[in-house]
Amino acid sequence: MVLKYRKINPDGSVSGGPMHYLSKGLAAQGKSGMGKVLAILFAIACIGGSFGGGNMVQINQATQQFQSLLPADSFLAMNGWVFGVVMSVVVGVIIIGGIKSIAKITDKVVPFMVGIYVLAALIVIGANISNIGWAFGQIIGGAFDPDALYGGIIGVMIQGFKRAAFSNEAGIGSASIAHSAAKTDEPVSEGIVALLEPFIDTVVICTMTALVIIFANYGDYTAQSAFEATSTGGNDAGIKLTSSAFAQTISWFPYVLAVAVILFALSTMISWSYYGLKAWTYLFGESNSSQNVYRILFCLFVIVGSAISAKQVFDFGDTMIFAMCFPNVLGLYFLMPEVRKDLRNYLQRVKSGEIKRFN
Repeated sequence: MVLKYRKINPDGSVSGGPMHYLSKGLAAQGKSGMGKVLAILFAIACIGGSFGGGNMVQINQATQQFQSLLPADSFLAMNGWVFGVVMSVVVGVIIIGGIKSIAKITDKVVPFMVGIYVLAALIVIGANISNIGWAFGQIIGGAFDPDALYGGIIGVMIQGFKRAAFSNEAGIGSASIAHSAAKTDEPVSEGIVALLEPFIDTVVICTMTALVIIFANYGDYTAQSAFEATSTGGNDAGIKLTSSAFAQTISWFPYVLAVAVILFALSTMISWSYYGLKAWTYLFGESNSSQNVYRILFCLFVIVGSAISAKQVFDFGDTMIFAMCFPNVLGLYFLMPEVRKDLRNYLQRVKSGEIKRFN
């Protein structure tokens, strides 16, 4: 859907994503009115999501980790907005370059930071491998604990859904905006490639983070205090909990983690700036002045996110990302028959040898 219904601009640039496949795809089914409404709703929510979850949450967590390494009474520890100003300038320089500039940064930063993080996680897990029985006992016991089952199951599920959607963006539609710029003649193949993203993000990175925390016996926290800190609005505790868990085995790793978190935040912000920009231009046009207004606003929100509380940015980010889900999933429900048809056609051509298979 993403590549079939993307828009090729006169200058050769590409605009795609849910805004386009909802409006054009549903119009092809005779539902043009519904398609336009869903596309506009998605674009509005995507702009809010780029400012919230894709911007303020990222810089807020990076600021929290950066400040945790400084003396509590130092100027930078008490004025997170200064760090936000620096990051705002860095983000601004990168996003002015457009999608090519963004790709050059992320294709170097992302593999590097993922490699460092996974390696450190494996070291922590290996150093505490004797706790494997206890750790999985904690996981299984916590999942089937009567108090959790009857008392907090709804709250835990809601929190889990929010963090899962925030983590891998499955069903949200944001990543499809980036995939629309792919150079390929086979839309289905790009969709298959896209399946790898939530696997690496959630199954690998998030699972390893959870295992590190449990294997390290929650770092400086207890199981109860860790749960309370991360489930009652104290979202800033998440990065602190992770940092203390790594520090139990690798005392100096919080410094490396700070760099990794900043790189994670930077790559996420510049990617979301592209998503938000495409939603913005869908509503307000492709002119340079329109794009510059968005870029300036995005950089200003970097500063805002570094200065306000974690709870505020998470609440706003969750709301906007959740809002993106509704028009996208509803539209995809009507587009499923077309997706199914295209997938079958693609697999038949692979099987027949019309499309070469590379092993």
